[in-house]
Amino acid sequence: MTKTMLPFIRSDLAQFTAYKPHPSSDTANFVPTKFDRLDTNESPYDLPPELKEKLAWTYQQVIETNRYPDGGHETLKDAIAEYINQSAALSSSFFTAANISVGNGSDELIRSLLIATCLGGEGSILVANPTFSMYGILAQTLGIPVVAVGRNETTFEIDISAAQSAIEQTQNPPIRVVFVVHPNSPTANSLTEAELAWLRSLPQHILVVIDEAYFEFSQTTLVGELGQHPNWVILRTFSKAFRLASLRIGYCVAHPEAIAILEKVRLPYNLPSFSLAAALVGLQNRALLLESISQALSERAKLIEILSQQPELQITPSAANFIYLRLKPNGFNSQEAALKTFHQKLRTLGTLVRHISGGLRITVGTIEENARTVNRVKAALANLSS
Repeated sequence: MTKTMLPFIRSDLAQFTAYKPHPSSDTANFVPTKFDRLDTNESPYDLPPELKEKLAWTYQQVIETNRYPDGGHETLKDAIAEYINQSAALSSSFFTAANISVGNGSDELIRSLLIATCLGGEGSILVANPTFSMYGILAQTLGIPVVAVGRNETTFEIDISAAQSAIEQTQNPPIRVVFVVHPNSPTANSLTEAELAWLRSLPQHILVVIDEAYFEFSQTTLVGELGQHPNWVILRTFSKAFRLASLRIGYCVAHPEAIAILEKVRLPYNLPSFSLAAALVGLQNRALLLESISQALSERAKLIEILSQQPELQITPSAANFIYLRLKPNGFNSQEAALKTFHQKLRTLGTLVRHISGGLRITVGTIEENARTVNRVKAALANLSS
């Protein structure tokens, strides 16, 4: 049956592909019945049972399902502000609820930022690929042009010269928003001093969005500079270190005037009551939840050390909860074909990883999952060379 575009749908939507979440299992193609799901950068640990019990009690005794959730998020915003101030060693009053906006995942906040800045042909966005794909995807869904520059093939540092030229030369519409991730996904590298100096130099009419989804693992943040840069917005999430990926809670930190605009364009009641309750419980028990970070960092170092000994692999230094590896160019007739085979072999062996931008992104899992990852990577490489 021939597919035709519905006549009432925007014609440009036929030109790009929607983001497709990776399935956690595919019994038609996979041999194992249980998989190590290391493809989406989630925490490998569920909430502790005592916190699940607390949330279950909250659902049973406090939440009224016939009532709309708290649409202003004030209690959660206060708790987030306190966490930011504490984790960045700032004064207790440096950030307040007026600096915070909460979204249904960071994706909603990205979309709101795009709506607030670029709609109606007023602006385009700049990204440095490879990076988080949702910036470009969400911009495209809104009909916003995406200008892409490259990165250094070894260090993955942004091509600053190309980025600056793009800003100076792009017109009709001009670049209004620059998106960066700190550390970057999928390549795991933090912003360098040169990149930071460039971001600091950008004029006030350009919004700089710094995505710190992996802050708890990198322990490097730029929130302390927001006072000097009212054109900066920092994104964070509860989906990674706080183990709440299924509940879709993101937040951003910015100048109160920028937050006031975001509050105008966000959907009312955008977070369910249960998600709000879970975020509060996570913040109240952050010492318990975040104690797993030290193990993740130790396991990350171990993975990099062991896998770097494989002569076929090139591993990028990581400041996040994942590693990024590529096949070295020698010895393979087709680099991309070899990488695809490598990826498929890992899937067959039972480890799900992300094949993206000419490499594999592998989440740091539990001790047991990481041990299996090492063994399966070695087996998959042996399969490539046989």
